[in-house]
Amino acid sequence: MTDTAPEPIVTRVGDIAFADAQQLLSAHGLRLHHVAAGQAIPGSYWGEPEAGIIASNVYVRDDTPVHSMLHEACHLIVLPPERRAQVHTDATDSVPEEDATCYLQIVLAGYLPGVGSARLMADMDAWGYTYRLGSTKAWFEQDAEDAKAWLIERGLPVA
Repeated sequence: MTDTAPEPIVTRVGDIAFADAQQLLSAHGLRLHHVAAGQAIPGSYWGEPEAGIIASNVYVRDDTPVHSMLHEACHLIVLPPERRAQVHTDATDSVPEEDATCYLQIVLAGYLPGVGSARLMADMDAWGYTYRLGSTKAWFEQDAEDAKAWLIERGLPVA
């Protein structure tokens, strides 16, 4: 996001129960850390308010979009443990891993009370994620077979 454009209205970490997010990420071997308002978010690739990642740690503030928290967490989830341990800020430059990450964040949103997959996809569109079919939902339902297969091959959730 640029400093001059207003941020889109999306679901933020402060809008959900932090304990629910912690529990969801913990089930995948990750630790979710709350960063105080106004403090820098460690490991944030895009800068505040975007989530940050370092090894198995995900860092967020109340103003961090939930889609960002899930996206960065999913970058870690799709990595094997030895690669995860080496991550600091930038998880991958692999297109298949990026696609799998986007797919998985939508799936995991369905397990997060107060969010759900449909809301997350709308937030992703509002934030500016782009897909060749024009929307996150169209991509997820009609054009993400490779991402789904990638996740299935590695025993990660797809529903």
